[in-house]
Amino acid sequence: MTVNIPPGLDHLDPRAKDLYTRDLKSVAGIEKLRFFPLAIESGHGCTLVEAGGRELLDLSATWTAAGLGHGHHRVVEAMVKAAKNPPGAGGLSAAHPDSVGLAEDLLAIVPGSGDRRVYLGHAGSDACDVVIRAARFATGKHRILGFHHSYHGGIGVAMAASGVHVEAGSVSADPLMTFVDYPNPYRPPSTDPSGPEAALRASLAQVEEELAKGDVACVMSEPILADGGMVVPPPGFLRGLEELCRRYDTLLVCDEVKVGLGRPGMMHAYQLDGATPDLVCFGKVLGNGLPLSAAVGPASVLDGPSAAALLTTAGNPICTAVGRTVLRILQEEELPERARRAGERLRAGLRALDNERVGDVRGHGLANGVELVVDRESRTPDGKLAAATVYRAFELGVVVYYVGGNVLEVTPPLVITDAEVDRAVEIIGTAIDDAAAGKVPADVVAAYAGW
Repeated sequence: MTVNIPPGLDHLDPRAKDLYTRDLKSVAGIEKLRFFPLAIESGHGCTLVEAGGRELLDLSATWTAAGLGHGHHRVVEAMVKAAKNPPGAGGLSAAHPDSVGLAEDLLAIVPGSGDRRVYLGHAGSDACDVVIRAARFATGKHRILGFHHSYHGGIGVAMAASGVHVEAGSVSADPLMTFVDYPNPYRPPSTDPSGPEAALRASLAQVEEELAKGDVACVMSEPILADGGMVVPPPGFLRGLEELCRRYDTLLVCDEVKVGLGRPGMMHAYQLDGATPDLVCFGKVLGNGLPLSAAVGPASVLDGPSAAALLTTAGNPICTAVGRTVLRILQEEELPERARRAGERLRAGLRALDNERVGDVRGHGLANGVELVVDRESRTPDGKLAAATVYRAFELGVVVYYVGGNVLEVTPPLVITDAEVDRAVEIIGTAIDDAAAGKVPADVVAAYAGW
């Protein structure tokens, strides 16, 4: 068996090195996105424990999936209780209390009107995939409108609707998929001096041009362009999309998988802009580590055709019991408000670093991006610095990743404490300084491709 062992492993505890090497020899590379040799064996709260015992502060929450932290006692209790006496293993051909209950719970917290339904699945990818296919069937239209650098999933039509996958060549371009520009206030159109307003006008004009053709089934939107660089759009973006979709009789889909359910400082990220989409997709934190997703939308879209989205264990009693518990925890422990306060503290600390290599600090709640640049005047993206920074942060005891090529994605569990926020700021600041000073060998960073 031939396996290329990347550099950097000799600095790990022998047990972590052994675990990571075994992973290289056994787990398929096609499903890996690695930024440093992370080999963990347990976790609690906002802490991950590396094989060998080293503790790391988790500022990713596994790409927001562990939004309530690791090992939340109420989640554990719900999972164990459901597993002891489960009514079958899925909701495909039977109703059971927690699948019905979770659907009812989601209908209660997701704003909307009329007769609505809930799709239950395994991941945000399948929720988005099903919504796109259902929109095509319900409307009789087949073109989908999305945004450059977007992400809606790693399978099926959701993958083809993800700008990051198409741009990376991970999937062939779909002739029925059209991408337009997402409004980026930090990088507005260079020909217009009005900044964020120019970015907003340009994006909505492109959307209207496409919708006017009359063949778009739905617009796939993210309230924050997460994997594309944690881009926070200008106020009015989602409201503008909603108005255009109403005008041209097109469904508006909001993908809340990564940044919704408490993370933005309120329950739903689209509420930041006062919008009400037709369909909403959920995932990640909904299962807090278990495979669970959902989509909420009109019955006229999600009720047919029968058996068009078959996953045998979708809606299973263990995951749905956990999902119901997650929703209760979010509300009873007031996690959206906690996220709002923690996010304000986090962004204030990061801005206080006053580092020339930090071009922008942005976000809502605990969905945040730190854009690294060559210098603030040119705003030239510095992807090499981002890659070296996350590696150095790992060495210093923090798990944080980058997206969009040069943006640190800071999305810790919603239960992060003030002390952990302050520690995060300190280590990120040190990691940027050390990376800029060349303290991370280029060959070590190159071995971990990330995005």
